[in-house]
Amino acid sequence: MTGKVCREQCAIPQQWVPAVTSCSAQPWEFLQPVVRVHAPQSKTKLLHQLQSNMRLRQMSPRTIAAYTGWIRRYVRFHRLRHPRELGVAEVRAFLTWLVGEGRVSQSTQAQALAALLFLYHHVLDLPLEGLGRLPRGRAPTRLPVVLTRDEVQRVIGRLDGVYRLLGLLLYGGGMRLMEGITLRVKDLDLERREIVIRRGKGAKDRVTVLPAAVVDPLWDHLARTQARHRQDLSEQAGWVAIPGALDRKYPNAGRSWPWQWLFPATRRHRDAGSGKLQRHHLHESAMQRAMTGAVRASGIGKRASCHTLRHSFATHLLEAGYDIRTVQELLGHRDVTTTMIYTHVLNRGGLGVRSPADGLDLSDLARFPD
Repeated sequence: MTGKVCREQCAIPQQWVPAVTSCSAQPWEFLQPVVRVHAPQSKTKLLHQLQSNMRLRQMSPRTIAAYTGWIRRYVRFHRLRHPRELGVAEVRAFLTWLVGEGRVSQSTQAQALAALLFLYHHVLDLPLEGLGRLPRGRAPTRLPVVLTRDEVQRVIGRLDGVYRLLGLLLYGGGMRLMEGITLRVKDLDLERREIVIRRGKGAKDRVTVLPAAVVDPLWDHLARTQARHRQDLSEQAGWVAIPGALDRKYPNAGRSWPWQWLFPATRRHRDAGSGKLQRHHLHESAMQRAMTGAVRASGIGKRASCHTLRHSFATHLLEAGYDIRTVQELLGHRDVTTTMIYTHVLNRGGLGVRSPADGLDLSDLARFPD
């Protein structure tokens, strides 16, 4: 089909017509970079440029996926116009629509803004100036759901196998779900009762507590995991993914025992790039399903999730008298004000305040009126 016919039927901007060969092409196939005198003479797609730039900065896979999704929505919102043709007015229009008709929260709008700022500043080299004050989504103050110690025991008691062990680590160490399932053997110090969390939220390392109650179950789990790893090695497998720079420096580290996942997946897969037989870590959705079932079976009547175990860890430490700075460090919060939210859910009743009504002499009242 000629570029003229496709242009009439698909309404593709003139500068993208040479890249279009069929009206059945996907929208993102039209998003070739616009050739300008200041733009590289490259046919690399915009999304690939964006993702390569983020990987170069060692941004997390989840951040890369989130930013990519926002750039897609931004371009579709403006009818497939190339972002280089858009500017501050179009960015404002998109972000304003998100909090209006899109009805997104303030944090969601902030993530979309961060994605657009990254695109314009680091990929297109067109910093957005004069963006000014934006209409912001409402930021509701929500207290975290917290379980009592009895409820934690009931829920974890309904988990089985590796899910119970992982649940105990999430609660006992105050970890996020992804921090727990991406633990490697080398991250455990069973003698010192410590867990080293690598590249947690914000790409920060931290140390948290390893519950003494899980040490013996962990030894058993490690023995079983190591036996499976040895079997993998005997079958020319046993590889795991490790950070790129280390993989190049130590090419055999991916088969070594210390680098193995603490919670490996049950199935192996062949890496498309290297051709190696690898194991990924346990998928987060498996633990989420197990947790949902355990909460339902326990009958506690709360909307609890894996992250609720982290909330409960922080709250129970504060109730036990640990200072908030210690809890902040264990949780990996950058700002102590984030940790302060747990002071509002302590098991003290009414924020620990004694009601003035408790000081009244009510002995002469036979009953309360209807």
